[in-house]
Amino acid sequence: MKPLISPEELATLVQQESIAIVDTRAPEEYAIAHIPGAVNIREIFTYLAASTPEGLNSLHAEFTKLLGVAGISGREKIVIYEEAMNKGFGQSCRGYFLLKYFGCQQVSVLHGGYQAWLKMGLPTTAEVPTPEPTTFVMDIDPAIMVTTEQMLQSLDNPAIIKLDVRDRDEWMGDSSSPYGVDFCPRKGRIPGAVWIEWYDFMVPNTEIPTLRSKEEVLAMCEKVGITPESTVYVYCFKGSRASNTLIALQEAGIKNVRNYFASWNEWSRDPSLPIETGKPVNSYQFSVTS
Repeated sequence: MKPLISPEELATLVQQESIAIVDTRAPEEYAIAHIPGAVNIREIFTYLAASTPEGLNSLHAEFTKLLGVAGISGREKIVIYEEAMNKGFGQSCRGYFLLKYFGCQQVSVLHGGYQAWLKMGLPTTAEVPTPEPTTFVMDIDPAIMVTTEQMLQSLDNPAIIKLDVRDRDEWMGDSSSPYGVDFCPRKGRIPGAVWIEWYDFMVPNTEIPTLRSKEEVLAMCEKVGITPESTVYVYCFKGSRASNTLIALQEAGIKNVRNYFASWNEWSRDPSLPIETGKPVNSYQFSVTS
């Protein structure tokens, strides 16, 4: 299973074998229509994780339960989707990252999301499946997750590039989150971070947004000092937009990419952690949208 799968490939796959399809949209959207056989797990997007040992244990317990109830064991092929890749804050990619972190080996994101499926005229349904509950077995891969402690330790290591992919108003320190200007207690940036707005990794001005080509992603990354040999810690507000970026970077050949999953939601709530405020001074820290 490659990280990105097209609607045509998914339509062929479901005819050949049994796979798990996960819809990450709001329950009311799922109820109207969804891909046949898909189960709705909204918590993939909404669950706010902490990177402390206690927080990670809670994350593991919550998703062991949710995935087991959804009939997912972790051994099957899994395809995750959202409405459109530029509207759901990368929620399907967040699901991809979570499942890979949990140890699932065969996971893909529907490239272009539900809107791409509809554009191809593929079938939908309002029928809700009743999966047989099973036991989801985790095999945690800590190598792809960055904790707050690890991010803090990286601040004095210029070999680790801290990549902020939040929306412009968050990067500039005008807003604390996508959920409101003052949702978090502090606004600003992780010190030393560089910035590429997550939208920039998608082809602009298209009906169905998809990720840019390898060459385009590498050219953007080069502007902030990221090369295929770089170690990159990527963050956003809660690891969702960062997951979208993680896939884009890995697909472009930048393999050593890790997700600070708890991201600004956790960092900003600890007053002992340093932040950078005010207008960024380096020109390369501004958006490279073209």
